[in-house]
Amino acid sequence: MKVCLIVEGAYPYVNGGVSSWIQQLICSMPEVEFVVQTIAAAPDAGQEFKYKIPSNVSEIQEVYLLDDDYISNRIQRKIRLTGEEYDAFESLMFGHSPDWNVIIRFFAEKEVSLNALLSGKDFYKMTLNYYNENFSRVIFSDFLWTMRSLYLPLFTILKSRIEKADIYHSASAGYAGIWGSLQTSRTGRPFLMTEHGIYTREREEEIIKADWVSGIYKDLWIEQFRKIGECCYLHAARVVSLFEGARKFQIELGCPANKTMVIPNGVNHKNFEGIAQKEEQDTFINLGAVLRVTPIKDVKTLLSAFAIAKSREPRLRLYIMGSMEEAEEYAAECREMAEDMRIQDVVFTGIVQVKEYIGKMDFLILTSISEGQPLSILEGFAAKKPYIATDVGNCRGLIYGEGDGYGRAGVVVPVMNVARIAEAIVSLAADADRRKIMGEAGYRRAVSEYDEKDVFRRYRQLYDQLVGQGEEK
Repeated sequence: MKVCLIVEGAYPYVNGGVSSWIQQLICSMPEVEFVVQTIAAAPDAGQEFKYKIPSNVSEIQEVYLLDDDYISNRIQRKIRLTGEEYDAFESLMFGHSPDWNVIIRFFAEKEVSLNALLSGKDFYKMTLNYYNENFSRVIFSDFLWTMRSLYLPLFTILKSRIEKADIYHSASAGYAGIWGSLQTSRTGRPFLMTEHGIYTREREEEIIKADWVSGIYKDLWIEQFRKIGECCYLHAARVVSLFEGARKFQIELGCPANKTMVIPNGVNHKNFEGIAQKEEQDTFINLGAVLRVTPIKDVKTLLSAFAIAKSREPRLRLYIMGSMEEAEEYAAECREMAEDMRIQDVVFTGIVQVKEYIGKMDFLILTSISEGQPLSILEGFAAKKPYIATDVGNCRGLIYGEGDGYGRAGVVVPVMNVARIAEAIVSLAADADRRKIMGEAGYRRAVSEYDEKDVFRRYRQLYDQLVGQGEEK
């Protein structure tokens, strides 16, 4: 079996999160051949693989969303849309329910220069018409360039390579899901999509907060990602979410309920047996945060809360364990914040082997403003460590359980609530017996409900099922 695995902004160049899941998935199926298609914003000569590529990965293909293409003046001059194509593109850009089959066929069957398309008369005409009806208060050239920048990444994916495979599996919706939709449409082979977070909702939250999108254009960007999500749901044979709440949200966004299913994240709890523990002479109470130092992890709120807790319990020490490279400016701001506030005993470790540190922690914390079902929490449970986490994604279900009877494995706190997070830190720091009880509850939950072998066995069965159905057609 050959699986084409499609990822955006992650594996093999980014540590943790979805990348770790992808590595585990590939390694769990040594008998399966994987081709990895990875999407990045632009080429980076300094990029390095963060993972040892398993031997069953036969190829890694890359696409860059911001690539400019210039084919030839002859081909550029020849691009003209048919009436059907014009209607489909106009609906994609400014209408509702675009005919994705027409759009996909256009890019697959024609030699298209994106520069020619985005600078052509048809694109100009439909953009001008919408501008005159809705945006005449802004400068037209600004509006035109916004539309070009909005659609260049999508069109880049739609003219990307089509790999022959038995099944296409994207690790998200968005551009990865579009690449999967393109390939399943052209080959007839099944397309499986796993959403670790709800892509449409995450992009909406990102755009609302973004400085790089002018306020008057935010609705257009949000609507574009909604349509992209609809395309992914339309073409996917099955859509996997990590927990029931996410599955229901997919249905609300238009995914047919009969396509949806839940397969949670998994952890190999045996990997955490016999890990190094805290030394007896260590008199600190160690609090660990396993995360990428990025805005979505809200490290600044964590630092503020820790500063308050530290003033009440001087023995506290905070380890922030994870990459500082993904959002270097934000990471630098976090370091400066710790220094400016004179917060003592904060250690930024950078990328580490989690198993070498996690056993030495007394408890763990995650203050994200958005999550799916964090692998870091499951790894903490496997190490018998209780967790403080914000009430996002499935953190509440992991920590408090979903009717499994194991009890609470930590404390759930409101997003960005510095006082409540500080209170939870002080509360757990003061009670070693409570930490031990919670750590045991998390361990039992991880072993019983989130065993990695069971999770990836379900994916292997799903691959077989979908490929079998595809062969019957």
